[in-house]
Amino acid sequence: MEQINFDVQLRKNNGSSRARQVRRLNFIPGIVYGKDSKPTVIQADRKSYDRISRLHAGESLIYHINLVDEGKKISDFPAIIKDVQLDPVTDEVIHIDFNRISLDKEIEIKVKIIIKGEAIGVKRDGGTLEHLMWELDVICLPTSIPHHLEIDVTNLGVHDSLHVKDLALPAGVRSKHDPESVVVTVAGSMREEAQAAAVEGEAQASGAAEPEVLKEKKKEEGADAASAKKDDAKK
Repeated sequence: MEQINFDVQLRKNNGSSRARQVRRLNFIPGIVYGKDSKPTVIQADRKSYDRISRLHAGESLIYHINLVDEGKKISDFPAIIKDVQLDPVTDEVIHIDFNRISLDKEIEIKVKIIIKGEAIGVKRDGGTLEHLMWELDVICLPTSIPHHLEIDVTNLGVHDSLHVKDLALPAGVRSKHDPESVVVTVAGSMREEAQAAAVEGEAQASGAAEPEVLKEKKKEEGADAASAKKDDAKK
């Protein structure tokens, strides 16, 4: 996987008021963690980050961070995004956390799962495709991180499912996730579900009525037996 060059500036003043000032200047405040070093407080140009996000939407990326202080590069290193905080109203990025990484050491990272094709159970039979798992935690070298994972749902009929074990992981990539976990499934149509519920309701009603009939039958048999005993006693 290629590394995306990304310039960030060293930020010497921390705190919420300073972070608000940074945002007003069209920068994104952030922190770089990892590699047995102190967290480094930074700020990143919003336009540059937004451009990268648009070009690589949905992809897992390695950033080649160029740390700049007063116009001079003081260090550079590979990193991945650890967390992104969004404004709850505007969805604008308000803070970014990066993790330094080593290119020769495996890391655990989330990779997006993308659906391919149109399920026959939806197209032909009116079912509903339910996408239950959107990301998969994978373990691999940073250079082997897949941009995304695809799963083809074309042959899925109603009540069919695809699981984690059905995902084709590239060489050198593995996951600790339960292989039987459902990624996508095709649920029945609303009409089918209603019919199934009606049938189940009728079966339950029939099952509930049956014991009453048996009780009545036992009562009649008991009454007949008592009457027969009385007749024998008269004789």
